[in-house]
Amino acid sequence: MTQDAQYITRSNADALIPVEVSSEIIQAMPQSSAALRLFKQLPNMSAKQQTLPIAASLPSAYFLNGDTALKKTSKAEWDKLTLTAEEIAVIIPIPEAVLDDSSYDIWGELKPQITEAFGVAIDSAIFFGTNKPSSYPTAIVPAAIAAGNTVAVGTGSDIADDIIGENGLMAKVEASGFRVTGFYADSTMEAKFRSLRDQNGQLLYMPALTSEVPDTLVGRHLVYDDTAVFDTTQAYMIAGDFSKAVYSIRQDLTYKVLDQAIIQNTDGSIAYNLAQQDMLALRCVMRLGIQIANPVNRKTAESKYPFAVLTPAASDDDDDLENNDDNESLNS
Repeated sequence: MTQDAQYITRSNADALIPVEVSSEIIQAMPQSSAALRLFKQLPNMSAKQQTLPIAASLPSAYFLNGDTALKKTSKAEWDKLTLTAEEIAVIIPIPEAVLDDSSYDIWGELKPQITEAFGVAIDSAIFFGTNKPSSYPTAIVPAAIAAGNTVAVGTGSDIADDIIGENGLMAKVEASGFRVTGFYADSTMEAKFRSLRDQNGQLLYMPALTSEVPDTLVGRHLVYDDTAVFDTTQAYMIAGDFSKAVYSIRQDLTYKVLDQAIIQNTDGSIAYNLAQQDMLALRCVMRLGIQIANPVNRKTAESKYPFAVLTPAASDDDDDLENNDDNESLNS
């Protein structure tokens, strides 16, 4: 008696991917991405592109000289920013033997890893430009450097002065007409912040005591990079008006189980032949758009940017950061 050939089809494998898993990962994404934690979230995109109006010129008003003086006219202009939904994806090959092992919680293992991988991809692109889609704005660190919004470690009397002093990071952002709403820093900076105090001995840095209460520095939200996103040859910290950075999701994280596909390397060689190797592959995809608004303001007509970065000292990147730890108190 012959038997028809059988295999695991997509419909057979659908039960492996509960619908709620996608929602769980989307909800967890902001915890793995500093950008999504700090940026302003817009309503979900209904198309590939979405436009935002920003001020290009501001109106003026005038006092009148006398009862019959003529009133002057003024105008306002707007420009637009375009958010383009770009795709983030990964394919995860899984041997069927692993799935058959009922004692192994495959989803429990994969969910945090997928979440972290997508967060790293987003943060690396938007902060440092790593694999950045061309439709996304210039990455924040190189854009801040190009705008001259930088402070080198050791510029002030201590690390606190470098950040909050009159010539520090916050002052750079404020001179551009923006207010600092948050910080993003390499995780090695936390050791520098723990002993920071003002002239009255009050802590400038408040570490999070619970998951619901974020770390803060001088009352602003502070997020650390724990996933090696930071390129410390370029920056140790970013300060800025994060309300000017926005994102919108076009497509929530979706899954598709592949069972008959051939997965190729970038050079065209075959990495896996799923059918021959008794494997399934989980394809994960999401799409989102990101933009940085740099609207005109009344503070300055000069070149401006809503972010500033703490850069390594010119002489010796890491050594200068360590040596700058001698006197970490605010002396103003």
